Amino acid sequence: MLIKTLKIILLFIVSLIALLSLVAILTYKSLPDNTDRTVSHYLPVDPNTTLAQKFLPSMQQHPGLSGIYLLDDSHKAFLARLSLAASAQKTLDVQYYIWHDDTTGHLLMQSLYQAAERGVRVRLLLDDNNTGGMDDLLASVNAHPNIEIRLFNPFMQRTFRPLGYLSDFFRLNRRMHNKSFTADGLVTVTGGRNVGDEYFGFGSGVLFADLDMTAIGPAAKDVEQDFDRYWASESSYPLQSIVKHIPSDPFDTTPAKDRETQIFLEELGESNFVKQLHDGSLPLIWTEVDLISDDPAKVLQKSKEADSVLAHIVPLMQDTKEELLIISPYFVPAKQGSALFRRLANEGKEVAVLTNSLAATDVVPVHAGYAKYRKPLLLAGISLYELKPQATVVTKNHGGIIKSSGASLHAKTFIIDNKTLFVGSFNMDPRSAALNTEMGFVFDSEEMARYLADNMKQKQMEYSYKVSKTSKGKLHWETLEDHQIVEFDDEPHSTVWARIGVWICSLLPIEWLL
Repeated sequence: MLIKTLKIILLFIVSLIALLSLVAILTYKSLPDNTDRTVSHYLPVDPNTTLAQKFLPSMQQHPGLSGIYLLDDSHKAFLARLSLAASAQKTLDVQYYIWHDDTTGHLLMQSLYQAAERGVRVRLLLDDNNTGGMDDLLASVNAHPNIEIRLFNPFMQRTFRPLGYLSDFFRLNRRMHNKSFTADGLVTVTGGRNVGDEYFGFGSGVLFADLDMTAIGPAAKDVEQDFDRYWASESSYPLQSIVKHIPSDPFDTTPAKDRETQIFLEELGESNFVKQLHDGSLPLIWTEVDLISDDPAKVLQKSKEADSVLAHIVPLMQDTKEELLIISPYFVPAKQGSALFRRLANEGKEVAVLTNSLAATDVVPVHAGYAKYRKPLLLAGISLYELKPQATVVTKNHGGIIKSSGASLHAKTFIIDNKTLFVGSFNMDPRSAALNTEMGFVFDSEEMARYLADNMKQKQMEYSYKVSKTSKGKLHWETLEDHQIVEFDDEPHSTVWARIGVWICSLLPIEWLL
């Protein structure tokens, strides 16, 4: 009976594989020719633009340095992009992994279109992994003569995208995770935020605790040069070569009239941040800023490992003298990272990590990948903190990293010795290290480093669970709720099904995908 059952199961598996293989063959579509594209490059800064007149005098007072401003508030992060689009007079170069067609996404798309109407050249590069259902919208925007949209590593299956993975998995599994928004080659916003309501504090869904920064001067030029590299890469395809149909309607530029959006925009309009950006009075920190970015050929497995983001940040961490603080939503250190962090701890350096708890994470398999490293890291003396699903982090500006009844960490940063910082798109996981392209800024600022470090340390017992190991070798969580210490012997506030999911994922050989 058992042998018969096993034969049936084996036959089912073989039949399923054969069926999937047949579907993959029948539905496969090759990429179009990509050699006949328009050629464009970033433009030199025009000193007569409004942004140049506001910021060039300060740049001249700080030769070789970039002015930076931290965007740890979701509303300010949205305003920064909206204001840059409204202020641009020459160019807008915009690059994102995710751009949702929701309220904030549509408002920002409108701002790009309105800029194009003023004569601004707009180049929009989107990773194609998250553009499902947006072909009509993108085509209608791309129809504007001053706008060009390109899709990075596109899906040829536009209707039912999962079919693409059957025949082209190893290409489609590699994505462009970069994020940047640059106006007139002079001011840029980059960091961890994508474009969507959950990143900008709009709506009632789960929101992301995230981090961006505005950079003015040489750092913006570096981003422009890097954008050109991605724009001209083999993996960037003009939208019209992938999306063949003509949009049925022109792009909708009518202002949103629903009350919720109006209230949101009214609240934003009261912000002093916009005034400071427009009159050039932002309290900038001037410092040397290095852009580190993966070669876009990484998705084609043609880049050099020595040029990767990982190759640049590992030596920085290895040189930690006293303290390394890591904030990463998806923390899967793998054997190499785990060994590095344990070595630093064994040398007497303080190492602390803030990541998502099981109850807060939006990707359970990633939590499974992280979970197996907790005990070895704790044994080495590394401090682990896991964000609560109902965290509230309040900054000195009262904007906060999170303002939500449901929150998931999304910021990607690390701080070395209360001085050196990385802010960007890179997660501490194998996917960022080996599969996706990433970017970020490395710079020295004791003021900003201490602000972020203090913000993390002072509130960590309120917005996170501190993980420890009992004398019996089991994991233990504790946190502060209503001024009382609350303890847990299981993943806090998680469901049985979520824990079962973690256990199942931990058995699978998928760490390289996480």
